[in-house]
Amino acid sequence: MNQESANQKSAVDFPGQFRLHVALTVSKLDQSKQFYEILLGVSPSKERPRYAKFEPVDPSVNLTLNEVDDDVTVEGGSAHFGIQVKSVEEVHSAMDRFKAAGIETITEEATTCCYAVQDKVWAVDPDGHKWEVFVVLESDAKDELYAQSGCCGPEMVTLDACQASETDTKSNPSAQ
Repeated sequence: MNQESANQKSAVDFPGQFRLHVALTVSKLDQSKQFYEILLGVSPSKERPRYAKFEPVDPSVNLTLNEVDDDVTVEGGSAHFGIQVKSVEEVHSAMDRFKAAGIETITEEATTCCYAVQDKVWAVDPDGHKWEVFVVLESDAKDELYAQSGCCGPEMVTLDACQASETDTKSNPSAQ
């Protein structure tokens, strides 16, 4: 790398010095775009055939959706994704956006997860990627369930399963 190219700056501006990039494989780009517009509160910044890119400022992320012909199987690789917010009100706002769009959700209040007490709402994208929007209410808590299983998320196989799971989760918050 020569000195001139080493001094070259990014053509893309974003807050901070770093930004997370997540590339997801999807089977239905149009449905996935709708889900992520609701989750992130922004429209795609770039769209091409079989491709959409989201670049919200807050949270600062470069999220790309890459459409494939085959069905997408989400198993083993990623447990879930999340957006941490600063208030319960923001969790409720995300919940309202999902519900207004007809997206099934699971809500957990004062649940202990990953050694912290949190309020959260869960939703699943059209290909089965699990997402949570959460606020940490207590940053260090005893979490025997996580210590035993390493699990931190409700079992949600499809969007249709969310409603049935919601009842189970509310009646037994540790049934994750």
